[in-house]
Parts: sequence; C-alpha cells; structure tokens
Amino acid sequence: MSEATREVEYEQMLLGRHSFLHQRAGRRRHGALERSAYILLSRLEVQGPMSIGELSDAFGLDASTLNRQTAAMLRAGLAERVPDPEGGMARKFRMTDAGVDALREEREGVVASLERVMADWPEEDIAAFAAYLRRFNTGIERLSARPWPRP
Repeated sequence: MSEATREVEYEQMLLGRHSFLHQRAGRRRHGALERSAYILLSRLEVQGPMSIGELSDAFGLDASTLNRQTAAMLRAGLAERVPDPEGGMARKFRMTDAGVDALREEREGVVASLERVMADWPEEDIAAFAAYLRRFNTGIERLSARPWPRP
C-alpha cells in the first residue's frame, strides 16, 4: 500500500468521524434530521418513492434496519407510505412536504457549514475537491454495485 493511500485512509476516517457539519447545521435542534433520515430522504428526493426492498438493495442494509429508520421518519411526518405508482404490490415511501422542507433546511445548514470550513479556499479548489469526492464515491459505488443517482 502506498503512503498516499495510507493518507487517504486516515483522512477518510477523520472525515467520517467529524460530526461538525450536521451539528453546526442544527442537528441538535428539536425536529432536526437524524443522519439516517438525511441520507434516506436524499435518496428519495433523487429517485422518488421506494419500497423497503428497493431501499435494502440501494443501501445494502437489511429490512429490519430500514424498517426502524423508515418508522422513525413516518412518526416524524417526514415520509408517508403510498401505493406503488406503477401498480406493484409493495407500498413505497415518499417524502412529505415536511420531509422536503426538513431536508432543504438541513442541507442549507450543511452547505453553510461547508462554506465556513472552506471560506479561504479559491472556487477552483472547491470545484476540484468536489470532482475528486465524486470520483472517489463513484469508485466505491462501482465496487459495491450500488450506484447512487445524482441530480
């Protein structure tokens, strides 16, 4: 393993550890999104309504984990269960207006935090960093056979 790969491993570990962005975005506020809801709602936003089976395939998580996470979103009024728009048997989860608003508010807070973190970065560096992150993530998605749709 190259020294550069070791550095990527270490920095990726630190990035995963930092809860700064969501904390600063207001995650501690009443009604703010939990990390799992943020990720699930982000997927529903891009892909549209999804069943537990589709979510399980998309995330590589077992149905029991997703049942707990989606139940919390249902209780919070962030998502609702709807009949399959394509006529299938499984009911699907769809974002509610409250879910759309909560995701938008959380994302705006995260973006504001990122802007503070990168306040002294030139725009070209931010664009290059975004391109490298996209490339890194799409590599992971390719290896796991779980591509993430992008808007």
